[in-house]
Amino acid sequence: MVHEDFRKQKKTEELQLDNIIPTSKTSSDDDVFLAPEVNAFGRQFRDYADANNERQKSVEEFYKTQHTNQTLDFVKKMRHEYGKLDKMVMNIWECCELLNEVVDESDPDLDEPQIQHLLQSAEAIRKDYPNEDWLHLTALIHDLGKVLTLPQFGGLPQWAVVGDTFPVGCAFDESNIHHKYFMENPDFNDPNYKTKNGIYSEGCGLENVFMSWGHDDYMYLVAKENGSTLPSAGLFIIRYHSFYPLHKAGGYTHLMDEEDKDNLKWLHVFNNYDLYSKSKVHVDVEKVKPYYMSLIKKVRNFAFISSEDE
Repeated sequence: MVHEDFRKQKKTEELQLDNIIPTSKTSSDDDVFLAPEVNAFGRQFRDYADANNERQKSVEEFYKTQHTNQTLDFVKKMRHEYGKLDKMVMNIWECCELLNEVVDESDPDLDEPQIQHLLQSAEAIRKDYPNEDWLHLTALIHDLGKVLTLPQFGGLPQWAVVGDTFPVGCAFDESNIHHKYFMENPDFNDPNYKTKNGIYSEGCGLENVFMSWGHDDYMYLVAKENGSTLPSAGLFIIRYHSFYPLHKAGGYTHLMDEEDKDNLKWLHVFNNYDLYSKSKVHVDVEKVKPYYMSLIKKVRNFAFISSEDE
């Protein structure tokens, strides 16, 4: 469902993106975001190497299941089913509140409800980039697709919702975390998919690439199909913020086009806050809510899909 009044909103209400990426506040400024050296568990961020750590064991088991099951056929099926966006409508803040019920099992850095992660990311960016309101809103909504784990949205298993994302339909790059588990994936030895380009062509653009299914691609579909006024960089961040093999390891760059390369600069900015803002120190939700509601008014309602009939 796409609201006509959403499509007709005035240009003056849109969130704006400057052509030049501004520098953040310098370290001499007051109230800047300082990235911590360790995560909420006292370990390095995105540390997957400690096999004796109980959380690391559960995270590795998650990736074993994810890498085995995320096939091209599965992705196409999920995109078809959830791309309809025709059974539930709620506003953005209502969806944020639903994330109080979601903890990301793939995340080695945080075990807090996801609404806190959204606000921690957004508030950290807001400190350093106070004039980029589109980026604040992007941070607020980037993980809303994790509602897919809830019963009213189909109750998908976590391996089909969270975790690092990667292209399907081509060879699984070794930059992927726990790459060895792809050997159990039915696509791994398929001659059509096992080459570097697979079903794609070099420079085809990430827009034309099927990504492993999860909250990123779902939220991207929600924003795009509702005629979101977020700039291209905002949509790029939403769809690819979990694509760590690309933006951290430099894999899959052969599939990018020029627009992807421009947008990747903003994703690099965003990722510093998405990753390093994770903390046990909670944001006062009621204190910051009025600001984010003012941004939400600029994009109005998003339509979300539920597995339940109306």
